[in-house]
Amino acid sequence: MSKQRDFVLRTIEERGVKFVRLWFTDVAGTLKSVALAPAEVEGAFAEGLGFDGSAIEGMTRAYESDLLAVPDPSTFQLLPWRSETEPTARMFCDLSTPNGEPAAADPRNVLRRALARAAERGFTYYTHPEIEFYLLKSAEFGAEGPVPVDRAGYFDNVPGGTAHDFRRASVNMLEDLGISVEFSHHEGGPGQNEIDLRYADALTTADNIMTFRTVVKEVAISQGVYATFMPKPLAGQPGSGMHTHLSLFEGDTNAFYDPGAKYQLSQTGRRFVAGLLRHAPEFTAVTNQYINSYKRLWGGDEAPSYVSWGHLNRSALVRVPLYKPGKGGSARVEYRAMDSAANPYLAFSVMLAAGLKGIEEEYELPPEAEHSMGDLSDGERRAMGFDPLPTSLDHALALMQRSELVAETLGDQVFSYLIREKSQEVAAYRQQVTPYELNSMLGTI
Repeated sequence: MSKQRDFVLRTIEERGVKFVRLWFTDVAGTLKSVALAPAEVEGAFAEGLGFDGSAIEGMTRAYESDLLAVPDPSTFQLLPWRSETEPTARMFCDLSTPNGEPAAADPRNVLRRALARAAERGFTYYTHPEIEFYLLKSAEFGAEGPVPVDRAGYFDNVPGGTAHDFRRASVNMLEDLGISVEFSHHEGGPGQNEIDLRYADALTTADNIMTFRTVVKEVAISQGVYATFMPKPLAGQPGSGMHTHLSLFEGDTNAFYDPGAKYQLSQTGRRFVAGLLRHAPEFTAVTNQYINSYKRLWGGDEAPSYVSWGHLNRSALVRVPLYKPGKGGSARVEYRAMDSAANPYLAFSVMLAAGLKGIEEEYELPPEAEHSMGDLSDGERRAMGFDPLPTSLDHALALMQRSELVAETLGDQVFSYLIREKSQEVAAYRQQVTPYELNSMLGTI
């Protein structure tokens, strides 16, 4: 047995752990959990824990339903919110078939495959997310919509405010779980907050994001409020994004760094950005997977709506920061369209695949966007080559359905499931009669 497994078993015994939660996600990114008795953990390491995959969204078809959840001992952590009453730990799982093959529809395995392709080219993939969310007084809402916990704005200091205590408790809990936080602050919308996680390899970051969402929800419950990662919960207010910084390393060397290049972005980095730009419309249904996502992208504020890149331009889809001139390790690019409700395993996979395609095919980076997209007319944007991102989920699905890159990256099962289920979501939405329609038409037509 490996040293990591030995450590887990020893810690369970020494800390009196009562339950071990095995975590994984479905294709949409919803966290799944099964509680395991401590005595069963060693067997789960050796043989996995069987479950009905057909009962999990997108996992298997009914006639091939058996799957195994195999815990990853490197992800073992005690859960702080259960530490006093009934010590509980968690581990993320890799899913496999009974014959030991990785499950085709396991989002964690999709990312593992993408990382393996990068490793074949000598690259390690790092990500650093800035996660936005709203704090509401409750999940209930009336005619006026959800009620935020405050009316503060960007970087506002609100003495005694709910958000201060909430962020402090959340950051402390994340640190207890071994998840490093770079900083936290109030965002632009009322009740909107942001917590940024420190960079890590992409698989660790994706696991951390899933843990982050759980921590935020748990802290909100403990403080009598409600946290939501819905991309656009409040009309007329900013949506919640997950701007993500991306970089590739070759050993200890940042492949995006060139001290003599403009913005110190190497040719590899420029081609990676070119890949992101060219394929972004194809993978937007993955990074922005809900109907509501497009109300954020096309609702104004700083959400990017057009395929462009820039340096200081925060309306650009991809930004090239230069926070630490001369420090090669900090070279990175920032993808700004993804929302905080995305499945991070799938989203990181398609962004990596697009960037690698740009490197392999030697894509040329188009001219930089030096103006805010909102200041340009439609004609000016067309003339400059700034194409729009998909304007709706059905538009995004139509583009993704034609994408060989997304299909190959996700695999047939995940790709087909997303097309089918998200098309059903669009069809159900089209049948709705919204309050806007009733308010604007019922009394006048």
